[in-house]
Amino acid sequence: MTSLQVITALVPILSVLLFLVVMRLPATRAMPLSLLATIIVTFWVWQVPLVQLAASILEGWIIAFTILVIVFGAIMLLNTLKATGALTVISAGFSSVSRDHRVQVVIIAWLFGAFLEGASGFGTPAAIGAPLLVALGFPPMAAVVMALIGDSAPVSFGAIGTPVIVGLGQGISGISPSELQAIAVIASGIDVLIASALPLTMLALLTRFFGANKSWREGLAIWPFALFSGFAFTLPAYLVARFVGLEFPSILGALAGLGLVVSVARRGWLLPVTPWRLPPSGGDEAGASVASLADKPTMGLFRAWLPYLVVAGLLVLTRVDALPFKAILQSLAVDFPQLLGTDISTSVAPLYLPGTLFVLVAIAVAALWRLPLAITASVWRESLGRLLPTMIALGTSVPMVRIFINSGVNGADLASMPTALGQLAAATFSNSWPLFAPFIGALGSFVAGSSTFSNMMFASLQQDAALASDLPPGVILALQMLGSNAGNMICVMNVVAAASVVKLAGKEGEIIRLTLLPALLYCGAAGLVGWWLTR
Repeated sequence: MTSLQVITALVPILSVLLFLVVMRLPATRAMPLSLLATIIVTFWVWQVPLVQLAASILEGWIIAFTILVIVFGAIMLLNTLKATGALTVISAGFSSVSRDHRVQVVIIAWLFGAFLEGASGFGTPAAIGAPLLVALGFPPMAAVVMALIGDSAPVSFGAIGTPVIVGLGQGISGISPSELQAIAVIASGIDVLIASALPLTMLALLTRFFGANKSWREGLAIWPFALFSGFAFTLPAYLVARFVGLEFPSILGALAGLGLVVSVARRGWLLPVTPWRLPPSGGDEAGASVASLADKPTMGLFRAWLPYLVVAGLLVLTRVDALPFKAILQSLAVDFPQLLGTDISTSVAPLYLPGTLFVLVAIAVAALWRLPLAITASVWRESLGRLLPTMIALGTSVPMVRIFINSGVNGADLASMPTALGQLAAATFSNSWPLFAPFIGALGSFVAGSSTFSNMMFASLQQDAALASDLPPGVILALQMLGSNAGNMICVMNVVAAASVVKLAGKEGEIIRLTLLPALLYCGAAGLVGWWLTR
């Protein structure tokens, strides 16, 4: 590639970083500008036909709609629980486990988020976890950052193993299930070494950037509990990946971790004597404008949690291939074949979307708990009224990503932009490829918004780079998986969705500035372990 072509391929990435992170523009302005810049350089330098660009934009709008449903469903369920008083009971329940905000972060953002990632993926953990943290007194910014960082390591097997089974499975032609499992076991084994430190990283960032004393030490002081919590997830997940299969490491690892960590926290083991608390956030951005049914709700903890438990159960039941529900829900799909006569096709299965389940459960809660009609109407108005900034951000960011991915159809005889960048990186850093392989995976998740898409885009390139450098392909593909996990922390679509749920639209750049460092550290640590394994 020429220098101009390299710069062009980087425009979708650099423009996001420039407008969103450096210039600190809100996503409602940064993403339209990034989309415009991408359209211009893709048409001018990459010579992608206008019809391909238009079809990619249409595809992006369809995908953006599915993400918007998740955001709306998460907001609506949250507001419904706020109106019934259930959210107050849930908050009190977490406080009864421990008043220490550091412990609550580990339980919600790290372990409960891991369970939601394993059951559903698609940004669900941050969309549910962030408002739960806000309800416990966390500043919205802290809640979103913690939820995004926590939703990383579980992504290896998110959504019932989809990143491995579909991502790597479709990214590498002819790969067998046993080979996929071997790669996943390597990735999970590396994660035991590096991801087990993520809770400690999260807590150090929490106390440094959001605590009253701005101290790293207050987060590091809880290191025995944080490391125990890290291993409480990663070790069971590794054992499940090795001895059971690819579908349930995140789910079963999270359930095992929740049982262990909650038991330890209730007894005060591994914890300092004095609980650590954040300063008051001075507001209730999780939905305080919705009227509440009762100032002092009397429902029990199980009933308050029941809507979330039902959602989690339905997500699991509808995503297991052995059960009939997944096929039934996916069969009711709206297809969009060959958009504008191109080879770009997509489809939407409305009943299979996680957001649809959120909405249905929220409606059922309002009906079964006899929420007054006036309060129910206020829930709908508040939830719908929150969507406009998200529509603008997603309606421009997702089409930009699809143009980037679909740029392989062009008049310049070039590969697609992500493939071209990956090939350039592989040729440039072939002698030390294990150090750089995770960053390719992170790039894929950052721009595509999905670990699955990242693995599909770059698995073949990673395998070719490994063979050309005489490196074990299994280790390099495992590093691709881990890098795609890290990219989930900074993925624009996840950031926009999580920010929208807690009324932080316009603060997306600030969120990415806080999640970028742990994402880079995760990639760097994975690369170092991979380099050591290939020596």
